[in-house]
Amino acid sequence: MVQNSHIERTTIRITSPHSEGSTTFDGFMTQDQLLLFGIFAVVFIFLIWGRWRYDLVAFMALLVALLLGLVPNENAFSGFGHPATVIVALVLVVSRGLVNAGAVDIITRNLVDPGRSLGAHITAMGGIGGVLSAFMNNVAALALLMPVDMQTAKKAGRGPGITLMPLAFATILGGMVTLIGTPPNIIIAQFRERSLGEPFHMFDFAPVGLVAAITGMVFVSLIGWRLLPARLRQDAGDEGNFDLSDYIVELIVPEGSGLIGKRLKDLDELADDTDIAVLGIVRGKTRLPGRGRYEKIQARDVLILEAAPDGIDQLRTSLKLEIQGENRKGMAVTGEMGLVEVVVPRDASIEGRSALSMQLLRRHGVTLLGVSRHGRRFYERVRRLPIRAGDILLLYGRADQIAETVAHLGCLPLAQRGLGVTQQQKAGLAVGVFAAAIAISSFGFIYLPVALACVAAIYVITDIVPIRELYDQVEWPVVVLLGSMIPLGEALQGTGGTALIADGILTVTSGLPAYMVVLVLMVATMTLSDVLNNTATAIVGAPIAIDMAEKLNVNPDPFLMTVAVAASCAFLTPIGHKNNTLIMGPGGYKFGDYWRMGLPLEILIIAVSVPAILFFWPL
Repeated sequence: MVQNSHIERTTIRITSPHSEGSTTFDGFMTQDQLLLFGIFAVVFIFLIWGRWRYDLVAFMALLVALLLGLVPNENAFSGFGHPATVIVALVLVVSRGLVNAGAVDIITRNLVDPGRSLGAHITAMGGIGGVLSAFMNNVAALALLMPVDMQTAKKAGRGPGITLMPLAFATILGGMVTLIGTPPNIIIAQFRERSLGEPFHMFDFAPVGLVAAITGMVFVSLIGWRLLPARLRQDAGDEGNFDLSDYIVELIVPEGSGLIGKRLKDLDELADDTDIAVLGIVRGKTRLPGRGRYEKIQARDVLILEAAPDGIDQLRTSLKLEIQGENRKGMAVTGEMGLVEVVVPRDASIEGRSALSMQLLRRHGVTLLGVSRHGRRFYERVRRLPIRAGDILLLYGRADQIAETVAHLGCLPLAQRGLGVTQQQKAGLAVGVFAAAIAISSFGFIYLPVALACVAAIYVITDIVPIRELYDQVEWPVVVLLGSMIPLGEALQGTGGTALIADGILTVTSGLPAYMVVLVLMVATMTLSDVLNNTATAIVGAPIAIDMAEKLNVNPDPFLMTVAVAASCAFLTPIGHKNNTLIMGPGGYKFGDYWRMGLPLEILIIAVSVPAILFFWPL
C-alpha cells in the first residue's frame, strides 16, 4: 500500500474559497450555480463543436464569469500563476532540452530495429514511448517517436497506420505513471494541495499508473492492433493506407519557359514518367474550369500537381518551373534550401488559417509548397487553403529559417532534414540535471515547480535550449486554457455547483458500496474526456471528487486518483487527446477507427484501475 509521509489520510471538510464556511444546500440551485452551469454547458458545446480553439473558448468563458460577478476580480487571472500552469509550461521546455541534447535519439537509435516482427516492433516502440512519456510531456514523446516509427514502417514495407495508433495509446498510458507525464496529473496534484493542504508528489501516481499502463500496453501490443480496420491491415504489406508523399502543390510557369503555348495535356507523358498527376491550372486568381487540359499555357500560370517531394523537384528542374517566392530577395535557390514535411497537431497556430493569412513567405521567407490531407484532393489554392489538424505540410525555404518557422506554426517535423543539430555531447548533462531535479523534488527538498525552473534555466545557460527557442516551446493555448478554467472551476466549487453534481452521482449510486461509486465516477469522467480536452476534464472533475468523498465521509485520495486516471484515458475519438489527433493524418485514420481499439482498452483500464486504486489508496 502506498504511504506518503507528506499526506495525511483523513477526510477534510471543504470550504468555499470565496466564503467563510461550508456551502449548504436546500435542494434548489442558486442563481450563481445556474449561471455557472450554463457557462460550462456552453463551453462544453463549443469544445465538442471544435469551430473555435479551446483556449479562446475558455478565456471568453472566464470573461463572461467576471462580468457576471461569478469570479471575483482578485481571482480573475490567478489561474495563470497557478502551479499547475507553471509546471505544464516548464515540462515542455525541459522536454525540448532532452531532445536537443540527443538523449531521446540515442535511446531510439539503439533500441529500434526495422527487422523485428510487427508485434515485436509495436511492443518495443510502445515500451519506449511509455517510458519517455512518464518523464516528459506525452505529446512531445509521441512527436519524437512518430518519425522513427514511420521510417521503420517504410523500411519494413508496411503502412504506418498499423503501428501509429498503438504508439499513440502507449504514450498516453505512460504519461499516467508520474506527476509530470500528463497535465491531468499535475492538475489533480495541485488541486489537492489547494483543497487539502498537501499535493500528490512525483511518484504517488506510479502504483496505479503502472498497473494501468502495463496492462494497457500489453493489450495494445498483443491484441489491440489486430482490432484495427481491415483496410489498414490489408494495406500493411504494401505502401500503406496513407502515402506521406501524396501532396497537392503549385508550381509557376516563368517568363520565357518552353511550356508557353503548349496545352496542359501535353505534360501527361512527362508527368507519368515522374509519377505526377496534373490536376489543373490557375491563371491570375482564377482556377480554369475542369482540369483545363486543352488550355494553352501562359507565362505566370500556376500548375496544380499531385506528387511526391522528389517528383516535384524532378519536374520543377526539368521544366524550369518556379516555386512561389523563390526569386524574391533572400530566397534565391542555394545549397542551403530544403524541403521539410511537418504534421499539424490540434490547436497549432496555423490550424484554421492559411499560409497567406499568416504571411509565411513575407514574414518568414518560407513557402508552403504542398498539402497532404488524408489522401483527399481539394480545390482551393494551396496558399489560401485553411489548414486542418492532421494535415501534412511540405515547406520549402532556407535551412536557417525553416526550423524557426516550424516552431512558430506549432507543427511537428516528420522528416528531420536540417531542422536542427542535436548536441549529443550534452546528453549526459541534460539527463543528469533533470534526474537530479526530479530526485531532489521527490524527497521534498525543493518544490517541484522550482526544481523544473532550475532545470530550464540550466538548459538555457548551457545553450541546450537556445534562448531564441525558449518561449516557442511553451504551448501557450494550454497555458491560456488552464489559466482560464482554474478560476471557473474554483467558482463552481465555491458556489456549491460541484457538490450538486456529487449529490447527483451519489443519488444514482445510493445503496451501492463505495467501490461502485468510484466505478461510476471513473466511467463518467472517462466519457467526458473522450469528447473534451483532458485538461478541462481534470479541472472539472477534481472538485467533484472531493465533494463526493466528503459526503461519503471517506478518504478523498482514491476519488482524486480516479479522476486522474479517467481524464487521461481518452481513446475513443481523435479529439479526446492531442496524441490521437496527431496521428490521424499520417496514419490515414477515420474518426470511427479509434473506438475499435480504444473501447476495449478503456474497459480494460477500468477493470484493473478501480481495484488498484482501492488497494493502494483505501477508502
